Amino acid sequence: MHAHPRPAGPTAKPARRARRLAGPLALALPALLVACTADRPVARPTPTSTPAPAGLDAARDELAALAAAAQDRHLIASYTLRAPGSPDRTVLVTSANDGSWRVDVPGGALGGTADVSFAATADGLFQCALPSAARPEPAACVRLGDPDEAVPRRLDPRVQHPFTDWLDVLTDRRAPLAVSPAQPPPGASGACYSVETTSASINAPLDVGIYCYGPDGTPTAVRTAFGTLILAGTPAPAPATVQLAGPVVDAEPLGTATPEPTAEPTVSPSAGTF
Repeated sequence: MHAHPRPAGPTAKPARRARRLAGPLALALPALLVACTADRPVARPTPTSTPAPAGLDAARDELAALAAAAQDRHLIASYTLRAPGSPDRTVLVTSANDGSWRVDVPGGALGGTADVSFAATADGLFQCALPSAARPEPAACVRLGDPDEAVPRRLDPRVQHPFTDWLDVLTDRRAPLAVSPAQPPPGASGACYSVETTSASINAPLDVGIYCYGPDGTPTAVRTAFGTLILAGTPAPAPATVQLAGPVVDAEPLGTATPEPTAEPTVSPSAGTF
């Protein structure tokens, strides 16, 4: 007996229909995937800031630590000030145990012809005119403002800043500074750093230059636009507080500019003379 093939039933028809649909779908799917991929936004890489070189970061940290030690270093120290076109002068710096300070600057006023002292005590910020060959009057002081106020620009020889408010800038990691190791100026010792400002502001937080410190935070040298300060000798112990150079008076402080020459009086002939 021969077996007869079974007629295709209802189950076989859907299968054939599925095979007929599979061909067109197989061709359409890649095109659909390409279209979807083209419409999808391309993820862009997130920009990252370029890290500072490790050596510069280390120099910034070292300088901040030394400046912090300088803030806690109380002493009496003499510095030789060398500036182009001027003879060497001796600047006396006093940082007292109570936080008051005083910096005596020979030739710091009237175009280099008058000696002055700047001091900050609990009573305020003062400029004192010191006796000198060009100005033999007794010392007298003028109050400029509160202890934490800035010296007005027209009065400012800038020599006192490395021992006072610029230390705050050097310890502030948010200050716009670029720091790198530097060679000491001739005659100087200690660890030295070149400091640049990275801000375009005309009111820079400090003067660019070279700043040097001993291991205990003693400032040993500074080189900026006003000249070069070099530590002279061994610092002495600090006093309990600073004393002003003279009494406080009601007078005008001395500016840094050279005074205008006084005009000679003109003698006119008297009436009736020929």
